[in-house]
Amino acid sequence: MERLLVVLVAVVTLVASGRHDEYASNSVIGIKLRDRSDLKLLSTLESDLDLDIWQDGMPGARDAMVMTTPATQYALIDALDNNGVEYYVVVQNVAKHLEEEEDHLFQWRSQRNSRMIFQDYPRYAEIEAYMESIANQYPNLATLVTAGPSYEGRIIKYLKISTTNFTDTSKPIYFMDAMIHAREWVTTPVALYSIYRLVENLRTEDADLRTDVDWIILPVVNPDGYEYTHTNERLWRKTRSINPLNATCIGVDANRNFDASFNTVGVSSNPCAITYPGITPFSEPETGYIRDIMAEYLNRIQIYMNIHSYGNYVLFGFGDHSLPSNAVHVHHVGAAMGAAIDTMKLPQAGYYLVGNSASVLYSTSGSAQDYGQLVGIPFSYTLELPGYSYLFSVPPEYVDQINEETWRGIAVSARLAKLYYGARSSN
Repeated sequence: MERLLVVLVAVVTLVASGRHDEYASNSVIGIKLRDRSDLKLLSTLESDLDLDIWQDGMPGARDAMVMTTPATQYALIDALDNNGVEYYVVVQNVAKHLEEEEDHLFQWRSQRNSRMIFQDYPRYAEIEAYMESIANQYPNLATLVTAGPSYEGRIIKYLKISTTNFTDTSKPIYFMDAMIHAREWVTTPVALYSIYRLVENLRTEDADLRTDVDWIILPVVNPDGYEYTHTNERLWRKTRSINPLNATCIGVDANRNFDASFNTVGVSSNPCAITYPGITPFSEPETGYIRDIMAEYLNRIQIYMNIHSYGNYVLFGFGDHSLPSNAVHVHHVGAAMGAAIDTMKLPQAGYYLVGNSASVLYSTSGSAQDYGQLVGIPFSYTLELPGYSYLFSVPPEYVDQINEETWRGIAVSARLAKLYYGARSSN
């Protein structure tokens, strides 16, 4: 019966038309992972078939979500059937799913008289303007820094937030970034909301986070890809660089482009694949800026948070199953963060799962999380936000909820990491 449903999907999707035509024959399939062997099977299929995995599942706890194309659908289904793995249809017609997202967002915006930038999915120019206004209005607290141009020439900027203009070396730095994967729209509002809570709307309970911690917040790592998701292809994930060896294949998976076991596992050698790591580490200017920020403030960055969507995970290194020397402390801070978020979670959201990225999910290489840990940042994480049942198309009505609950986790992680920073500074 499951196979029949999937075959019907392939027929039904042929009739789709509209702005998202490139997804008209695509579907999303949920896969019930039973154990580590199923996880290994899916990892192998991802590499062999160049699958687009939307959610990394965890055996017995969370199903995997995979977008299939006509070229991959039947091969995937055959492999799952041959191994007795259950699957089901989540989205029959991806094009229709995206059109519904677009229509809903338009209706939601038309019904709201006003909204804050972090309550919506703003374009890159709006994000730049917001950061500039923060720096102009609060010059003694916020400094706008130009990292450099993206591949297509957009200026990548970040805010430094400090009551002492980054001169007090007794204060740890919390470095967070978002939108390294272009289709993960819900990540940037969390970064923007963090700016808002630290600068414009500091509350009494959070006064210590501003006085005792310095912050670096980069809301959009990948502006070229992000803009492309608005204008051309909603589910674009990579950067927009032109491959010098194959000009028909655009972009690199920026979260596989770091110099941490580069191009070893969890990547594809196909330049057109979504997990293609690039020719060399830091081939992308966007990832180079993260490297440079880490290098400039390495002796003070205590925590690095690379924000993604979706799945409800707090993950840490390393992607090859090895652990950092302070793994117990890293797990402690990550677990406290996840637990704090869970105190506010919606009933339909899963509880945050915390652990080593390779052990919880599967092996990867070249990630920002691993690079941060490798170069000496004590606490380096991948944070996967909730998607609920909407996958990458989280309705804007949920953004406030995600912002609020994630900020609670960020606050807890900042305070705990600061305690460890005191011990680090005294050694």
